Amino acid sequence: MESTVTTEPITTTTVLTPATSTTNPAITTTAAPAPTTTTAGAPLVGRTVVLDPGHNGMNWAHPEEIGREVDIGTGTKACNTTGASTNDGYAEATFTWEVGQRTVPLLEALGAKVVLTRSDNDGWGPCITERAAMGNEAGADAVISIHADGGPEQGRGFHVIFPAVVPGLTDDIATESQRLAESLHAAYRATEMPIADYIGVEGFSERDDLGGLTLSDVPVVFLEAGNMRNKTDADLLRDPGFQDSIALAIADAVVEFLTSGLRADNR
Repeated sequence: MESTVTTEPITTTTVLTPATSTTNPAITTTAAPAPTTTTAGAPLVGRTVVLDPGHNGMNWAHPEEIGREVDIGTGTKACNTTGASTNDGYAEATFTWEVGQRTVPLLEALGAKVVLTRSDNDGWGPCITERAAMGNEAGADAVISIHADGGPEQGRGFHVIFPAVVPGLTDDIATESQRLAESLHAAYRATEMPIADYIGVEGFSERDDLGGLTLSDVPVVFLEAGNMRNKTDADLLRDPGFQDSIALAIADAVVEFLTSGLRADNR
């Protein structure tokens, strides 16, 4: 996702296919190592996790469709965008899809039902409004939207975005979303990526202008996994081994969030 600094046991995967998707092949997953989580058994049995791989591989070919304005409750935004890319053309949409595919089997191995907001990297959309609706309709216990930033070339690092309190929109999910953000931040620090030094506060950013956050009725965060415009970050982000470490961090964060604290106690 472009930085606002510069511009802006269940083992089946459910894919909700939006009307804007142009293709819908079967999901194929990339093998990844077993989770490092030490919780015994399958701690996510009965839980639903929505993974939202940001953007889509053919968004660039549908500028009118993805450029139309949609209502996000606090204003309007483009339906979607093409996303960021590395200086040599590795697209954010490809990165997010690859990380999502590595994360699915880890969460399923922990017992979760996993819902993806898009079924491939060969279509366009869905709009940010539709993506938020998928998490709501699934009754997700947690939604993680996977992104990589397009910040200044000298800037490095990751940050986690959570929803600000917006009365009538996010006031019922803001506390739990912040707790999910804290779990993801802590888990991601185990990777090689440092905390962002050019945006946010100590790797956190609170926003009220992202439809994926403002329209959610369930706990939700955005992971900006690194800065695609920085060569050191970009080399990490495209590395399959590092992508595996991202997937592990996401899985560990979801387990920590859903097996501790207020939400787990109230189930």
